[in-house]
This record gives sequence, structure tokens and C-alpha cells, in this order.
Amino acid sequence: MDGRDWKKFLMPYEQAVEELKVKFKTMRAELKIWEEYSPVEFVTGRVKRISSILEKSKRLNVPMEKLETGIEDIAGIRIMCQFVEDIERLAELIRKREDMKLIYEKDYILNKKPSGYRSYHMIVEYPVQTALGMKRVLAEIQLRTLAMNFWATIEHSLNYKYRESLPEKVLNRLSKAAEAAFLLDQEMSNIREEIMEAQKLFEDKSNIVNRVLNGIQELYFYHRVREAAQFQLRFNELWDTDDVWHLKRLSSEIEDAIIRAKKGSTP
Repeated sequence: MDGRDWKKFLMPYEQAVEELKVKFKTMRAELKIWEEYSPVEFVTGRVKRISSILEKSKRLNVPMEKLETGIEDIAGIRIMCQFVEDIERLAELIRKREDMKLIYEKDYILNKKPSGYRSYHMIVEYPVQTALGMKRVLAEIQLRTLAMNFWATIEHSLNYKYRESLPEKVLNRLSKAAEAAFLLDQEMSNIREEIMEAQKLFEDKSNIVNRVLNGIQELYFYHRVREAAQFQLRFNELWDTDDVWHLKRLSSEIEDAIIRAKKGSTP
């Protein structure tokens, strides 16, 4: 083993993970605005621990001086999706990005591992601007559904416990659980439209409620206390009835009242 400074070695990978997390979270927010739906549910990331890097280098026979090219997942990003269909959409968006270079892809959804593991892996080369100049690092981006991720997390924990030598009984149960997760994803795909419609209705109502309550606060700011109090009472009544149409109408009336309040406060 060489006497490398691991803190310095891992710094570019840590920077890459933080930047990629921000970029994919921004992608989620942008797609929500432009398309009202994002295939990104949430994003996590991690840098491999030194012990894991050493174990993998030993298992793959990667010399210490070739860690940067021989181990592709020192920097890891995991993006969770609601539906299997979202994974291909997201993979296509990543392929088109110009701030990273796609090296290759591994489809473990169509070609699951013998253990039952399903996921979509993309190895990218990402440029990191360090204090000493630009450095290109490899990163692995894993795309999974929530069901795939739940199963993979359990498998990882069991492999750690049994040091990659799972008992036959545990393997059989894991395999059955993998198929159950796969069937869950299929069922979710079958009712995808209904789920997305329900989520959109919920989000629309949430946005209207925010506009109404913020508008009422703004009226208080302009000292329209009586008007604001009346709108608050109407909102309380509508909130109990879950009447979205009348909430929209109330929001419109509050916006008009704010416009009048602004005009009235103009010197």
C-alpha cells in the first residue's frame, strides 16, 4: 500500500458529489416548473470510504497507482424515481448534458443481477475545478425506483453482515423479495396516470393555499386589516369544504385587493 494522502486524494470526489447533487436537485426543480412533473424524486450522494476503496481494489486487482481509472464509483450519486418509465427519461436527460461526459451505461433493470438486483448505472467523467486547476474524476450515477432502492439497501446490509457469502436461506428470501419489488413497480406503472393526476391536484391545491395565505399577510402589511380578516374567515370556511374552485376564486380576489392596496399606498 502506498503512503498517499487520502484526504487530498478524496477532495475532488467530495467536490464532484456535492456539485452533482446540486445540479440534479436543480434539474428536478426546473422540470417541475417547465413540465409540471419531474422524473427525479430525490437525490443522494456519497464518496466511498477508504476501507471500501481498498477492498474493491483488492477484489478487482486494481493497482494503487490506478485507482482513479480502475475504480469508477469512488464518487457515487443515486437518483430515485417514482416509476420505471422515469428512469429512461432521466437517462436521456443525462446523456444530453454538456457538463459531464458519459463513459458507458449498465442496464441492470432489463438484465438483473443473479441476486435480483435491479438498477440503471451511468459512469460519467466530471470536471472539477480545484484550487490547483481542473481535474476530471469518474462518478457513478445510479437510477432506481423507490422499490429497487429499498431492496438494494437491504441486500447491501446483509452482504456486509455475511461478508458477501449469504446463506442459501437468506439468498432465497432476498430473491423472492426482489420479485415482489419488481411486481410493485409494475403495478405502480399500471396506475401511473392516476397517481400523477392525484399528485398534481394535491400540488395545485397546495400552491393556491400558499398564494392565499401569503396574500392575506400582504394585506396586513398594507394595513388593510378588515379586508385581510374577512379573507381569512372565507379561507377557513373553504379549507374545511376542500373546495379548490372557490379557493382559486378567493386567490384572485385577494390579488385584486393587493393591487388596490398598492395603488392606495402610492404617494
